[in-house]
Amino acid sequence: MFPLLTDALLGLLSVEDVSTHAAALVYCAGTLKCLSANGSVLRRLLDKNFIGSARKLLQRLCSADATAAKAGQVLLQLTATLRNLANLPEARPLFVSLSVMSELCVVLRVHRHDTHVCTNVSRILSKLSSYPECLAALAQTPDCCRLFLDVLDQHHQKQDLVVRLLFILGNLAADSDASRLQLFLSDGAVATLLRLYDRYQCRAPPHQEDPPPTGEPPPPRERENEDVLVKLVRVLANMSVHPAVGSHLATDESCIQLLTETLELRSVSASEELMVNAAAAINNLSYYQEGSAALRRNRIAVAQLMMKLLLSSSRDAVLEAVRVYGNLSLHQDVRGFIMQHGVHRFMVTLLDSRSADVCLSACGVVTNLAVDPPNRRSLSLEGAAVKLVDCLRDLGAADWLLGGQICQALWNLGGGEALLGRRGRACLLRVLVTLSDEDEALKWVENDDLRDFHKACWEMEFLPAAQRLMKTLQPLERTDEEEESS
Repeated sequence: MFPLLTDALLGLLSVEDVSTHAAALVYCAGTLKCLSANGSVLRRLLDKNFIGSARKLLQRLCSADATAAKAGQVLLQLTATLRNLANLPEARPLFVSLSVMSELCVVLRVHRHDTHVCTNVSRILSKLSSYPECLAALAQTPDCCRLFLDVLDQHHQKQDLVVRLLFILGNLAADSDASRLQLFLSDGAVATLLRLYDRYQCRAPPHQEDPPPTGEPPPPRERENEDVLVKLVRVLANMSVHPAVGSHLATDESCIQLLTETLELRSVSASEELMVNAAAAINNLSYYQEGSAALRRNRIAVAQLMMKLLLSSSRDAVLEAVRVYGNLSLHQDVRGFIMQHGVHRFMVTLLDSRSADVCLSACGVVTNLAVDPPNRRSLSLEGAAVKLVDCLRDLGAADWLLGGQICQALWNLGGGEALLGRRGRACLLRVLVTLSDEDEALKWVENDDLRDFHKACWEMEFLPAAQRLMKTLQPLERTDEEEESS
């Protein structure tokens, strides 16, 4: 029965005129929407080229002959079926090859006043934008970012629509520099995003760090507000990767104020994803702090706020906090704050994490701290040099950027002299000699293309720093051998 019914309904979709038979099309599309909840019917729709037929109908519904009210009713049913089809992996290539996403953007533009149609279109595009081939096709759609921003501004109170559109923009901004710049250059983009940020910023007293015994969740409206902020701050963080965008946002007083306010008002235990995203945005913007009066004024305040993340049980929060400290510790006032508040002890402890990402970020902070001679002794007392050698031995060959950073940190600490003792220096020298031998360093890389990549990283990131460090160790090593022989 289902095959005959679906075939007949598909035939009606293709031939009925929108202006004269709108009611029939509404019932037809509505029936197909209900039937598409069945997996076997959904696959039959795919086999019968429903996506192609739907594309043609979308074009007819957006034509000048179709009245908005009649077209909107049909579109509501049609887009719901397309959303179900977007769940099928085998359907996604058709969305790309038939340019359905471009047509959906036309629907969004023509029917932007219809919140229900806009929400359905956003559901389809948010689903498809999670897949690289679909995201690339969407990015090629002219002015899609400007369109999404306009709909956001118009329907800013419609939270489910806002969340999905921000998710799409976040995916676009994560994809490429071209998409980041396109979003940034869209007329009024930053103003629209920051206005939305201000509207959804929850300025009520924050939740307690320890939830009440009843374990009551946050009120629904507050949860919805936070969903918006999570997606919005992710957009800002991803946009900031582009130098032109990051340098602009770093000088925007409102942007910096809103991000720091989020970190002040929230806690990691209650709002982990939002706190991590806000810290990631601050981290990306801190690359451009030299030209930002707003960041210069707030450096110590941000360093203080990062302690909330550093002391949390969330690995992601800790990692983002350490990354922020890595950028901010280029400045002496922040280095003084770190030493005064014992943050350097956390950095040394994190060198034991056995995570390349965490070790690299913590090592960067240690490298910066060791620029100041008074800090070297404090770091040495915490065992920084020994932990750096262990980290180099265990993780260096798998990450040459990390290996080079460790060598730089040891150099800043004093190159191993009086830090490691005779055995420690000998151990470090053996590790450096082994890792500086090309055959030894690259023997575990089997793929030729990967070998070329690792060799280039080894030559650029690790070898110069390792060779410089070895020169400080070898004379000491010979002296030790002479003392033993005498």
